[in-house]
Amino acid sequence: MPGRKAAGRAGSRLLGTQRRTLWFWVFVGPFAAGLALFTYVPLAWSVYLSFFDAHNTVNPTDFVGLDNYVTMLGDDAFLSSLGTFGLFTAFIVPATYVLSLALALMVNRLRFAQAFFRSVFFLPTACSYVVAALVWKLSIFNGVRFGLANTVLGWFGAEQTAWLSTTDPPWYWLVIVTVRLWLQAGFYMILFLAGLQRISPRLYEAAAVDGARPGWQTFRHITFPQLRATSVAVVLLLVINAFQAFDEFYNLLSDARGYPPYARPPLVYLYYTALGQEQNLGLGSAGAVILALIIAVATVVQARWFGLGRREE
Repeated sequence: MPGRKAAGRAGSRLLGTQRRTLWFWVFVGPFAAGLALFTYVPLAWSVYLSFFDAHNTVNPTDFVGLDNYVTMLGDDAFLSSLGTFGLFTAFIVPATYVLSLALALMVNRLRFAQAFFRSVFFLPTACSYVVAALVWKLSIFNGVRFGLANTVLGWFGAEQTAWLSTTDPPWYWLVIVTVRLWLQAGFYMILFLAGLQRISPRLYEAAAVDGARPGWQTFRHITFPQLRATSVAVVLLLVINAFQAFDEFYNLLSDARGYPPYARPPLVYLYYTALGQEQNLGLGSAGAVILALIIAVATVVQARWFGLGRREE
């Protein structure tokens, strides 16, 4: 009898382990399969296509080695698109960082309706980039006297401005940057709010005892240093998201005549390379791999520079 009971307990433990493994794969398996099928397989196939002459086909046979990469790196239009990304990053990263941090500080100091304002500022994050771009293009900066921006300028006697087609000065940057700011500032505000709420009130109490004045002095010496980890994460995410800019550029600047020759970020250029008239999937894939490597290198360099993951003293 004791032997049977021991065997029964061992069997139940084994069966319990098997059940946990089974349920793990029941819940995780579909997501893992979807991730592999719709993410990793296309990525691997894109790398494969980058070594072939793939015009109008995803099953090429003409191996060209690194020729597609050499062509892309020598293409002035592709290099110009990387320059567009650099300019866009120079605008959007500091602007979003400052705005989202300011919103977080403001909301964190509220003593009433904090949840309401947090929700109001976060709501644009749920809006589609395509919808927001069309609202900016057709209602706010549509370039005619009925647009909101031109209506406001008309109140002060200023002339109408064709915001998206004026290149000297390049007013289209104002449209692109403001729509991205409106869409993403609320998300990063939530990240900063989480960082602010982790700061111990005792630090501020000790600073007050030592004679620190509330406001800029407290922010500079206590709040901002305590937000270092959050700031690093926000900057990394902002740079990566800037590399992936496509929807707002394409929907704001393209029309029935196509996309203008200016303000082409890498993804817009690769879209026309791979799916345009030539449908050169080999060149498009090579450009996508180069872009992915640039994103990876930039992320690693920033992480090393900011000391991400380094144990604090």
